[in-house]
Amino acid sequence: MEKTLTLQVNGQAVQLNAEPQTPLLYILRNDLALNGPKYGCGLGECGACTVIIDGRATRSCVFPVGGAIGRSVTTLEGLGSRQCPDPVQQAFITEQAAQCGYCLNGMIMTIKALLLREPNPSDEQLRRELSANLCRCGTHVEIMRAALRAAGRPAAPHGDTPCS
Repeated sequence: MEKTLTLQVNGQAVQLNAEPQTPLLYILRNDLALNGPKYGCGLGECGACTVIIDGRATRSCVFPVGGAIGRSVTTLEGLGSRQCPDPVQQAFITEQAAQCGYCLNGMIMTIKALLLREPNPSDEQLRRELSANLCRCGTHVEIMRAALRAAGRPAAPHGDTPCS
């Protein structure tokens, strides 16, 4: 049975009618037109649908919208803008860590969530976090370089970010 739900998405309160068991991904994409999170496997295995809920990377394809009530949901659209990308987004741009781009949402959101809880992760922590995200194009080297850059290694050249 549909209920009126209030969610906090990208810093904004949104009200919608939905069944509480509906996957959050469907609500984000279909009702709120937030297309950063992608439908990949529908099983929470590939990472394309990753969002950040209360600071944790969460697979929105298997997370019920009812579980998001009273929590803070951040999608890729909530990180930065074209004019002022989030530092993690900028690292992926700088390292050209995209080919088809389908996996990027999951990669970026996973790294952002890791950096929120561990500002100086080790290379092994970065690898471990990213290991649960699938990329079929083979940009793994560039993705890892972007993750290292986002974590502050190597140092970004002066003028690397448009908002500094």
